[in-house]
Amino acid sequence: MKVNEDYLKLPGSYLFSTIAKKVAAYREAHPDADIIRLGIGDVTRPLPPAVIAALHKAVDEQAVAETFRGYAPDLGYAFLREAMAEHDFQARGCEIAADEIFISDGAKSDSANIQEIFGRDCRIAVCDPVYPVYVDSNVMAGRTGDYDAATGIWSRVIYMPCTAENGFVPELPEEKPDLIYLCYPNNPTGGAITKDQLQRFVDYANETGAVIIYDAAYEAYIREGEGIPHSVYECDGARTCAIELRSFSKNAGFTGLRLGATVIPHDLKTRSGDREVELHSLWARRHGTKYNGAPYIVQRAGEACYSEAGKAEIRELIGGYMRNAGLIRKGLEEAGYEVYGGVHSPYVWLKTPDRLTSWEFFDRLLEQVQVVGTPGSGFGPHGEHYFRLTAFGSYENSVRAIERIRSL
Repeated sequence: MKVNEDYLKLPGSYLFSTIAKKVAAYREAHPDADIIRLGIGDVTRPLPPAVIAALHKAVDEQAVAETFRGYAPDLGYAFLREAMAEHDFQARGCEIAADEIFISDGAKSDSANIQEIFGRDCRIAVCDPVYPVYVDSNVMAGRTGDYDAATGIWSRVIYMPCTAENGFVPELPEEKPDLIYLCYPNNPTGGAITKDQLQRFVDYANETGAVIIYDAAYEAYIREGEGIPHSVYECDGARTCAIELRSFSKNAGFTGLRLGATVIPHDLKTRSGDREVELHSLWARRHGTKYNGAPYIVQRAGEACYSEAGKAEIRELIGGYMRNAGLIRKGLEEAGYEVYGGVHSPYVWLKTPDRLTSWEFFDRLLEQVQVVGTPGSGFGPHGEHYFRLTAFGSYENSVRAIERIRSL
């Protein structure tokens, strides 16, 4: 029997699995340790009341023959797709129709699976540092070439450095890619992109025939009035070059429920030989073949996010996390750290002190003050000597964590 050799190219474990193993080993050696976790981007506050009410109602419907629902439609229920089209896109002037939205079980799944509709010889361009799933899923597909363990670089990946010098918004790729992965507000750096900066990428993609895969999982954290786009479709020409990923996990706390969406406009087309192909139809075929849809009760919960009560409760939820982000950022700055993010994003990105590597700083925080964060090098070569803290913990734990870090 043979295995997929491309899986064997993956270096080590998935980043957050490695962190979990190191924390578990420390806890086993120190069973009484009071560990504060500000590493993985998992929410901690309860679901909004409007969402809970919708879940209860939908569960009751499943107990009655007349309202029972089985398999969901391939693209998702119309009530959710129409709500998303209206509130997330049309309300912002974006021409996105309900039938261009595919409901799924989360942006992570979609960001990993979307590469399946593209050829194996396609070149990908990624921000560096970057959410690991974008690269790892392309490694599994045999698209990234060979890995250099000394540099952390894949031979066929085009890296777009995101540094303090460029405000963590990369320049256009020097080599021509087929796929460009962008995530803004950014995970892990917490940086944001202006509409003018994003328009440059849209224009470039249309000029070169590239496709942008735009991860908007954190768009709900954008502060209004500062020219930061919530969607790539706010840019002229994006319908012909961009796919957008959406998530309910970070805004409404659905990390345990699992709900997301991928948007593919009908105008987004490519050529295969002498044929013109709609990417929408390819993803619809993949979706229908490999996925049976998010549960009815979860989609009803998603619909509740767009009610007046749901929107107000989500604003309060996000406000709580951003209060944490402001506290973490201010506390680190006062302690003398070089700090970024935490303004349009729930992530704070800091420079490690004393030229410590990212993992050395991880070990120092865990062993000396029992605080867990995420080493920047786990997100790519340009993440070395940086570290990510998340604002998704409780306010009390955020206060305690910063007090501990300041004591170092």
